[in-house]
Amino acid sequence: MTLPQAPEHSSERVDVGAKVKPRFTLREFSGGLGDLGIFLPLAAAMAATNHMDLGVIFLFAGFMNIATGLLFAQPIPVQPMKAIAAVAIAEGLSAGEVAASGMAMGIAMTTLALVGAVNWINKIVPLPVIRGIQAGVGAKLVLLGISWIADLPPLGGVNSILIAVLLGVVLALTTGRRFPIMLIVFAGGLVVPAFRTDHTAIELFATLPTLTLVLPEGSEWITGITRGAIPQLPLTMLNSVLAVCALSSDLFPNRGITPRRMALSVGLMNLLSVPFGGMPMCHGAGGLAAQHRFGARTGGSVVMLGIAKVLFALALGGAILPLIDAYPRSVLGIMIVFAGFALMKPARASFRARSTGIVMLSTAGAVIFLGTLEGVLLGCAASLILSIAPRIRNSPR
Repeated sequence: MTLPQAPEHSSERVDVGAKVKPRFTLREFSGGLGDLGIFLPLAAAMAATNHMDLGVIFLFAGFMNIATGLLFAQPIPVQPMKAIAAVAIAEGLSAGEVAASGMAMGIAMTTLALVGAVNWINKIVPLPVIRGIQAGVGAKLVLLGISWIADLPPLGGVNSILIAVLLGVVLALTTGRRFPIMLIVFAGGLVVPAFRTDHTAIELFATLPTLTLVLPEGSEWITGITRGAIPQLPLTMLNSVLAVCALSSDLFPNRGITPRRMALSVGLMNLLSVPFGGMPMCHGAGGLAAQHRFGARTGGSVVMLGIAKVLFALALGGAILPLIDAYPRSVLGIMIVFAGFALMKPARASFRARSTGIVMLSTAGAVIFLGTLEGVLLGCAASLILSIAPRIRNSPR
C-alpha cells in the first residue's frame, strides 16, 4: 500500500534553479558562512583523529561548494557525512576505512539516482515525515550548540557563555537585514586566535595540501561499509536528499531541486573527492536553512565560500588545524543553535491538520531520542495508521 503523499512534494516541483544568476555580494557571502558551525569542528576532528590532511579536506570541500553553487544556483551546502564522521572520530577509523565508507556511499547514491530508485523512495515517504526529520535534526543541532555553550566558562572573556548569549541577541535582532551580520561575527571569531598565547604563530604556505590516492584494503572495505556507509545511507537519503529538496521547494517556490539530481550530486561528489583524501560529504537541510537565514539566496554564496576554502587550503595547508582549534566555541555554538531553529521552522506547516501534525511530531521525537531511521519508520507507521483508521471506523459491520 502506498503511503499518503502531499501534493506539494518536492518531486513534483519544476527544477528551474539554473535560470537564476548567482549574486556575489557581501550579504550572499555572509549567508554562505552560516553552515560553518558544523563543517569546521567535524573536519578538524577527522583530520586530527583519522590521520587525514585538513588542507586536502578544505580543498575538495571548496571545489564541491563551487560546483554545487553553479549546478543548482541555490545555496545548497556541502557538509561532512555526520554518521560516518561520528563513527570515524569515536572509533578512530583509519584513513583507508574512512575512504572505503565514502566511496561506498558514492557508489550507492549514484546507483540509486541512475536507476530511478530515489524518486520511488521520494513518492512513498509522506511529506510530514520529511518535515519531522527536519524538525528532529534541527532540535538536535540546537541541543548540540547549547551543550557547546554550556561547557564554556560563564564570564571567561571572548570565549564564554556571556559572549555566546550576547551574540545570540545580536543575531536575533539583525538576521534578515541587508548587512552581512554573519560575515562580521565569523570574522570577529578569526581575530581571537591572534590574541591567544597558547599556540604558535600561523605561517602562510606552511604545508601545501598533498593529494594521495587512498586505496582501501579488504578489511578496510568491510569496516568502512559496515560501520560507516550502512548507518549513513538512510540519513543521507532522507536528510541530505529528500529533506533538502523539500526545504528547497519551500524557500525557492517553483524552482525546487529534484531528488534524483540531489542524490546524483552526493554520489559524484564522493566518488571524485574521497579517493584522493577528501572526507565523505553530502548536502543537508540544516545547512541550507542556516545559509538562507543569514542572507544566502543564490548559488553565488556557496561559490564564494568554496573559493575561500580553496584559498585557505592553499595559503595555510597544515596550519588550518591550529587555527580552527583556537577558534572560539562561543561563535560556533551560537551558529549551530540558529541553524537548528532555522531548520525547524518549515515543520510548522504540518500543524495545519491534526493528522499531519501527529505524524511530524512522532517522527521528530523518534529522530531526537532514537535516530533518523527509527524516526522515519515510526513516522511512516503513524501516517499509515492515521490514513486507514477512518476507513475502519466507517466500514460496514
